[in-house]
Amino acid sequence: MLRAELSLSRNGFDLDLEVAVEPGACLALAGPSGCGKTTTLRAVAGLVAPQRGRVACGDRLWLDTARGINVSPERRGCGYVFQDYALFGHQRAWQNVAYGLRHLPRRERRHRALELLERFGLADRAEARPSALSGGERQRVALARALAPRPAALLLDEPLSALDARSCAEATRVLAEILADARVPTIFVTHDFQEAALFGDKVAVLAAGRMVQRGPAEELAASPASAFVADFSGAVVLIGTARPDPGAGAVVQLEGGGRVVSTARATGRVAASVFPWEISLEPPDAPPLGSIRNHIPGTVRSITRFGGRVRVGLDACQPLTAEITEGALRELGLRRGTRVIASWKAAATRLSAL
Repeated sequence: MLRAELSLSRNGFDLDLEVAVEPGACLALAGPSGCGKTTTLRAVAGLVAPQRGRVACGDRLWLDTARGINVSPERRGCGYVFQDYALFGHQRAWQNVAYGLRHLPRRERRHRALELLERFGLADRAEARPSALSGGERQRVALARALAPRPAALLLDEPLSALDARSCAEATRVLAEILADARVPTIFVTHDFQEAALFGDKVAVLAAGRMVQRGPAEELAASPASAFVADFSGAVVLIGTARPDPGAGAVVQLEGGGRVVSTARATGRVAASVFPWEISLEPPDAPPLGSIRNHIPGTVRSITRFGGRVRVGLDACQPLTAEITEGALRELGLRRGTRVIASWKAAATRLSAL
């Protein structure tokens, strides 16, 4: 078990949180830039010294400010993968991997490094220098280097952020396999909720140096604790005032006009969230769709294609985004300026108090 309790103030930024990760599990620390993700990772690794804190991995105590204990980074036994991988440009791939094995004889270092590179599908690139490697290959070399000393914990700082789109798919697959095979606690830092959901057994969302919600990704998406979490998880967030609905649940009068219905109960100021793929689009004169109770008129502002799906941005009482298929886009004849009705079920409307 990796446990960290950290309290740090630096340059006007305050970090105060606790993390715990089981052996073989991955905790994804997710949040926007500047929320404290990388600072947390660096404090766990010993690269940043908190004013107050305690870090322990298994039965080893790495930091206890109350007792004056602060084990140096090289003695903590963390495998750390930096955002830009931080490979040594003058060394070959196998030498980068062997860097953390300096306690072994040179022959054993090389054997262990080549063994790992073969496992990562890079046996034929062992003699290449980083400048000759693709982004995905550099990522795998960095991961192999982090795993070479058989670390007590694995710390990954946005390991996919330096990759181009072509390298990212393969690198994602390899990384997922590595984490599935890992037998050590792993902390994975990302600014992308979808990445967090893909790699993390649990996701901890950070904002301004605090953990605002933690749990399985599906739990955070289904029951966001705040408008911030809802927005970060990719939901459309609408602000309004809720009152009880005689039919059960609540009616939310939206700022800017319009209203939405939810099966959740709430009163007062709320954030109503719905995921883009739960919103359907229809022409303004289309008859109501079955039992669907939410209908918001809007005008198409943008059309963005990605991965066989289409994101349609709408100008409405508050900005909306719907995710539809290419077929639906053609059938509706959508283009900028087209007027539509955005519809979704009351059960898809999640409410968070403001």
